[in-house]
Amino acid sequence: MCRLLGLSAGMQPVHATFWLVDAPDSLEVESRRNVDGSGIGYFRADGSPVVDKQPEAAYRDVDFVREAVEIEACTFVAHVRWASTGVVSLENTHPFSMAGRLMAHNGGLGDLPTLEAQLGEYRDLVRGDTDSERYFALITQQIDRHGGDVGAGLAAAASWIAGHLPVSSLNTVVITGHEMWALRYPETHALHIIERPAGASAASTSVGPSATGMHVRSATSSVHSDDLHTQDSVVIASEQLDGETGWRMLDVGELVHVSADLGVTSTIALPDPPAHLVPLPAANPNIDT
Repeated sequence: MCRLLGLSAGMQPVHATFWLVDAPDSLEVESRRNVDGSGIGYFRADGSPVVDKQPEAAYRDVDFVREAVEIEACTFVAHVRWASTGVVSLENTHPFSMAGRLMAHNGGLGDLPTLEAQLGEYRDLVRGDTDSERYFALITQQIDRHGGDVGAGLAAAASWIAGHLPVSSLNTVVITGHEMWALRYPETHALHIIERPAGASAASTSVGPSATGMHVRSATSSVHSDDLHTQDSVVIASEQLDGETGWRMLDVGELVHVSADLGVTSTIALPDPPAHLVPLPAANPNIDT
């Protein structure tokens, strides 16, 4: 199953090296089980989005490791892909870029003709043949229809899919230059969060939706990443990458927003199960992971 990583340090550029390649269960490690593509998305200082990706495993890609060490940015989204069905290609590799935002998805959805009919002119934003990129196009459409509100658009897109299409998982991370959103839906796939104040000692706090954060820090990561030790950050991941306490699994249907000042807010955006839940791997050739 694909794996996701989202990182925000608000307004402060940092390196994501620890989470990408150094952590005990980093994305580079996870790519040995998810071999069909890898990518890192971030924003330059001028606000322009950058996606560096290849249709091969991160552990085989010297550029992935180099970029993990060299890139400095305020927000990151990264992904390693396991394609249970579908074409392994650059166009189908995550993350995806649309309308000044970056996104990666873990899971699958079907009946793409119905989804494409809903997209209308937003179908033109899609370059590959995955369900994930079409999901992002629907998110983009709904953000526009909700006056640029990313959280409202993400919730509306996921809600429409949940009510109309077969779904295995809509877990996703969306970033802009200084903000991050994450959704876990439905219960089939995990998604975790940890908020990590600068210089804090390892600790564990459990909070639920609408709380403002888990004020913890991984002792392991402070050894590996000096800027993450001196700067606040929030991490979203499919796995608890460093094995330390303080991670919390998002509730089913929970949508989290990390603002530019690293305020963390959440709500249960999708309280009901999908109308057509399907397992993965699925027989539907339109379902991608």
